[in-house]
Amino acid sequence: MKWQAAAVVLIFTTSTSAGFAASLDCAEDKAVFLGGDSPVQVSVEIADDPDERAQGLMFRKSLPQGHGMLFVYEHPQPVNFWMRNTLIPLDMIFIDQRGEVRHVHPMARPLDETSISGAAIGDPAPDRLMVLEVAGGEAARLGLRPGMVLAHPRVPSADAIAHCN
Repeated sequence: MKWQAAAVVLIFTTSTSAGFAASLDCAEDKAVFLGGDSPVQVSVEIADDPDERAQGLMFRKSLPQGHGMLFVYEHPQPVNFWMRNTLIPLDMIFIDQRGEVRHVHPMARPLDETSISGAAIGDPAPDRLMVLEVAGGEAARLGLRPGMVLAHPRVPSADAIAHCN
């Protein structure tokens, strides 16, 4: 009976922490999300200065599956997005300084200037360090959801839930 209990604890511990405790090989141009059945990888362009973030994906006519733009801020802060001059629907995945997905806004409408908040109503920690934009419907197709964790070199290692080598 004791060995059965130990086996259950070992299986539970292994399944809930797989991929989070060990360091991962990360690359600047790849966003890897953990917390689903298997890791989800998205090829990314980085937008990490004010001009790149302001331009974002404006005027693009398409965005291939599995590709996106990762907006990276100098420090965690409240963020709001809009779709001015953006010609395609986008999903926005809002990520905190630990790499945790905190909010997903699906299918933002092209050319809509309504502000899209990076925090869900009532979120006690609304600051975001990163935002991933992918084509509309991609977040659902890939299974990206709040609670998943981003492994990426730009997530500060001191705070990261998933560590990069």
